[in-house]
Amino acid sequence: QAHLVESGGGSVESGGSLTLSCAATGGIFTIGTLGWYRQAPGKQRELVAKIFRSGGTMYADSVKGRFTISRDNVKDTAYLQMNSLKPEDTDIYYCYADRGEYYHGNWVSRDELWGQGTQVTVSS
Repeated sequence: QAHLVESGGGSVESGGSLTLSCAATGGIFTIGTLGWYRQAPGKQRELVAKIFRSGGTMYADSVKGRFTISRDNVKDTAYLQMNSLKPEDTDIYYCYADRGEYYHGNWVSRDELWGQGTQVTVSS
């Protein structure tokens, strides 16, 4: 059964760095887009960053210039390097993966996976 395994969360002081990783395991479909969302209690889950299979990336305005997302397509693993962390980055971070297949050259999504979530805490 396919699932995502997250690691790398923790506590750091303001201005510090953390790296999250997310590995997709199992299943028969190809991993498409990988990314992270974050959610604070009582708030909606919001996009932090995502990376397409082609390598293209997208970031939330609040993390541009501080966070960098990358991926290893052989290992089906994504990485989120978080620098210059701020207290407002404190949240639970959830890894996300879009799975699918290429059909006549076009990408067809089949399902999506979510990680268990990892806590990131930044103290001032």
